[in-house]
Amino acid sequence: MANLTWTSEALRCLHDIYEYFAVDNRRAAASVVRGSCAKAEILRQHPHRGQRYERIVDRDVYETWYGHYRIAYLIANGPRVVVLGVFHSGMEIDRHLT
Repeated sequence: MANLTWTSEALRCLHDIYEYFAVDNRRAAASVVRGSCAKAEILRQHPHRGQRYERIVDRDVYETWYGHYRIAYLIANGPRVVVLGVFHSGMEIDRHLT
């Protein structure tokens, strides 16, 4: 089983998602954050479950989806999974990952 860690940017993404939804519905906000975290937890046992992020060739960056959100992560030695960010599907994520 791989270790799972979150970058400070990934945690900030979750915070921003929560704040955005919490304005209208705190339960929905918490649900999106919990669901994103649960999806990331699956990566502990199945790190290659997502698809490789082809735009980055020098690192093993992958992405998986939770609803409308892309969870970008790095597979590192150890084995270790590092969540790089949680991004809405409409966002351009290249600048966050390169």
